[in-house]
Amino acid sequence: MSKQWNPKKATVELAPGSRIRRQPVPVQKTIAPPTPQQEVIGGIAGIVLFAVALAVLIVGVSVATIFHEDPNAAARAAQYGQCYNAEGTNCVLDGDTIYVAGQRVDIAGIAAPKIGGAECPDERTRGIDSAVQLADLLNSGKVTLGPMVREPDGQLRRKVAVRGNDVGLAMIAAGAARDYGDTNGWCSE
Repeated sequence: MSKQWNPKKATVELAPGSRIRRQPVPVQKTIAPPTPQQEVIGGIAGIVLFAVALAVLIVGVSVATIFHEDPNAAARAAQYGQCYNAEGTNCVLDGDTIYVAGQRVDIAGIAAPKIGGAECPDERTRGIDSAVQLADLLNSGKVTLGPMVREPDGQLRRKVAVRGNDVGLAMIAAGAARDYGDTNGWCSE
């Protein structure tokens, strides 16, 4: 048989309202429901906060995409596009004029149909084709600028080569340009 535990000390009486006895604590203040005006103000504040958060998100994404380094940007800038829509400082103005690093270069030894200032629609069409062929040729390899050459009429032009081959001779061989001294027009009659 077991013995019952009998402490030698008397139990302590707790004061009335003690939390140990788990008596409910009286609520001193009641919360009133919001008034319709408070609800409207709270709703407007919520919409404004949402709009501000959305604007911050849009600006953050925009900044991240605008200032993001494009690994192909340098390669595209070095390529030759048409001057009316080129991204870099290298572009083709027409079949015998280019810009290299922002400097105008007239190609020696050739005359190509004009795009701006064309005498007829046929010359303009041929000029566009010539400019496209020149851009393709310049983008096919490393472009080097040679010495200045004085043409028979006294105009200074510059030799241009791609992979060591004369661009002027390549354009004449492709039918996109003529010898500089050729005075035949580009308009068909």
